[in-house]
Amino acid sequence: MANSSSFNNRNAVITSIFLVSFLLTVFLFNKRALEPSLSFYRDFFPQRATAPLTSSPNFTLPDSEQPVDSATNQPVSRNETIESKTGDDSTKVEVSAENEKDNPDGDFESGGGSSDNSTHVEVSSENEKDPDGNLETGADLDGNGDDKLMTSLKSCDLFMGTWVKDEEYPIYEAGSCPYVDEAFDCQGNGRKDSDYLKWRWKPYDCDLPRFNATDFLTRLRGKRLMLVGDSMNRNQFESMLCLLREGLPDKSKMFEIHGNKITKGRGYYVFKFVVLGQDYECTVEFVRSHFLVKEGVRINAQGSSNPTLSIDVIDKTAGRWKRADILVFNTGHWWAHGKTARGKNYYKEGDYLYTKFDAVEAYRRALKTWAKWIDQNVDLKKQLVFYRGYSSAHFRGGDWDSGGTCNGETEPVLSGAILNNYPVKMKIVEEVIQEMKNPVTLLNVTRLTNFRKDGHPSIFGKNATAGIKVSTRRQDCSHWCVPGVPDAWNELIYATLLQQTVSKS
Repeated sequence: MANSSSFNNRNAVITSIFLVSFLLTVFLFNKRALEPSLSFYRDFFPQRATAPLTSSPNFTLPDSEQPVDSATNQPVSRNETIESKTGDDSTKVEVSAENEKDNPDGDFESGGGSSDNSTHVEVSSENEKDPDGNLETGADLDGNGDDKLMTSLKSCDLFMGTWVKDEEYPIYEAGSCPYVDEAFDCQGNGRKDSDYLKWRWKPYDCDLPRFNATDFLTRLRGKRLMLVGDSMNRNQFESMLCLLREGLPDKSKMFEIHGNKITKGRGYYVFKFVVLGQDYECTVEFVRSHFLVKEGVRINAQGSSNPTLSIDVIDKTAGRWKRADILVFNTGHWWAHGKTARGKNYYKEGDYLYTKFDAVEAYRRALKTWAKWIDQNVDLKKQLVFYRGYSSAHFRGGDWDSGGTCNGETEPVLSGAILNNYPVKMKIVEEVIQEMKNPVTLLNVTRLTNFRKDGHPSIFGKNATAGIKVSTRRQDCSHWCVPGVPDAWNELIYATLLQQTVSKS
């Protein structure tokens, strides 16, 4: 009996040792597996900005409004099958028709800033932040994760460089995107040459990561990206839609919530993306605001109405700006022609109408009005602000609507004074942004657009059907063909976001 008891005790000890060893092995293995790995793309934006800069500041991380995949907290690989769901109850949209007025200047888009009462969109959701308070990790960057490339972004001036020929461009084929309106659809309007589509912006000290639509959409989870400005921002808005469309396996999961087709006659668009099932949706929006300050009218002594611009009052579309998570502003081209440039009985401050006022000084005061609004109304924990700089026009023999032309241009400017031209409006932009309390990221595209005399619609801003000859009397040498130069602006937004993430890591 004693031998049997001793044998049983020995077996019990051996068994216990084995179980303890096994459990310890499992624990150590799982601990290693659960340790977080470093990633350049952990955050979409850094957590806190300390000072406003004119380019690439450390800006604030907007609070994530949508949860990461609750099961894995992992990015979605671009090779995964993505199931979409259109019956999402988390968005409520209220829409009423928006009235537009005719544009007296013709070439640029019609209408002024529209009232906030005309169209109302509410996006409500029961979204939560991830456990770290950061935006979820992006998707597979398809080669953009190369350590050398990403490290080179850290100290790179994205806006100093040149254009290089690249046969892998454009990122999306001309004619493939249904969101390019007639004014920017150069190939669809009969432009025969296509080399202007084969140029890629190359900063001197780094390469731009190729725009990854899947990654960008993943980072936009639950957010509203809004472009606010004149028709140049509509130019960029259409480019952004076409770029992001490339990341959708099912193109029907992208739609304009009003059912409107993009034209220059409307000033408000909201495109909704529903691409990763019940947890995922975002919007990309355009709000027209020619000047960022309030356009109005006055009644003269003869009883006629004349336009005015209140340079000390923010535009009436600003109520919409508050609802966005990421804002991209611009203004500039409307200040260079017509009544705005003449400044006669046009500019107002308070109730006072200036009989004559300098347009450059008016521009400065208007930008300060916008900057003050940003400082007082932007929540750094929830919103991120970009300002895209002035894009160069390339008129020969005149200006806009005065005989200027640019047809026949097939390659970028390679030398000449225009490459170093820097408009006074951009110097004012830099000064105003430097004085702001809230940081604004300046996308300074002026230099890179100086090169691109070949990128404008020129005579191909309108479709000539039934063999009708295209008119050369009025040419668009201000806006840009899409695909084309605006794609580089959006690549720079993407690169700026990655640059900040790399700098933080």
